[in-house]
Amino acid sequence: MRFEKELERFLAHIRIIRTGSADTEDAYRRDVSRFLEYLDEEEITSLEDVTKEQMSDYIMKLRLGDIGGEPLSNASYARNLSALKSFYRYLNRNEGIQSNPVRMFKGAKTRRHLPEYLTFDQIETMLNSFDLNEPAEIRDRCILEVMYACGLRVSECAGLLVRNINLQEGYLIVLGKESKERMVPIYPRCVQLIRLYLQRSRPVFVKPGGEHGFLFVNQRGKPITSRSIQLLCDATAEKCNLPIHVHPHMIRHSFATHLLDNGADLRVVQELLGHENLSTTQIYTHVTQDRLEQVVEKAHPNAKGTTDGNHS
Repeated sequence: MRFEKELERFLAHIRIIRTGSADTEDAYRRDVSRFLEYLDEEEITSLEDVTKEQMSDYIMKLRLGDIGGEPLSNASYARNLSALKSFYRYLNRNEGIQSNPVRMFKGAKTRRHLPEYLTFDQIETMLNSFDLNEPAEIRDRCILEVMYACGLRVSECAGLLVRNINLQEGYLIVLGKESKERMVPIYPRCVQLIRLYLQRSRPVFVKPGGEHGFLFVNQRGKPITSRSIQLLCDATAEKCNLPIHVHPHMIRHSFATHLLDNGADLRVVQELLGHENLSTTQIYTHVTQDRLEQVVEKAHPNAKGTTDGNHS
């Protein structure tokens, strides 16, 4: 690929300024690489020479599926456009490129979907499905319990360190987005389960000389991966005959929704989740409101009636 060096310098720049996740970097690499391959096919030899018309042609083909194989959703289109805009901002500031053919393009408005969540009973069904006499099942139960107890992102759960767990005081330290730390309390049942895992499960997998400090480990004693946790969530839901595909973020959504359902203050939930902006947390109030409306519509005797002008 002709512009591979520029792409690698851009990705290195993103890593430095954003300290973003590996998933974000992979998405940027994929989206920008596809654009650079298009330039190769069009025999465009300079990033400076890309015109607005050529950029428009690329974006149109991308949206329709002529490039990439399938039409883009609004969310995927917005992500691609964001990657290209970031790439050209980098080129303008660091590579001496003067033009910016993507500047005038606007992302499609995306409707914000309400987060999916599990009921408390569904969470408990999953948590109670493990045999706590088996080291691997102790670990798996502990992973899901900690995620639900603390509302963790999957990357945060995989990145937990043993030294950041304080069982005596009942809290753990989470390393969140942009390396921001937050303290999250853990309830007594979760404390007991972590203690059980540290005593009877983790030493089975982490052999002498293989210590690395991460709390959760795989069968070979290596740090657990986000992908392994994703597979665990789905497999556990299937084992419990839950009628939905369960992903780790759904457990985080459940944590927030259940707290708000039980009267937690929105700003406290914001802090526990590690949200920078309150508006991000407020999406969960819509979940609660929607469910309340459904309950009223289903159960209130007047909900389905019509006004006929007669009032007693």
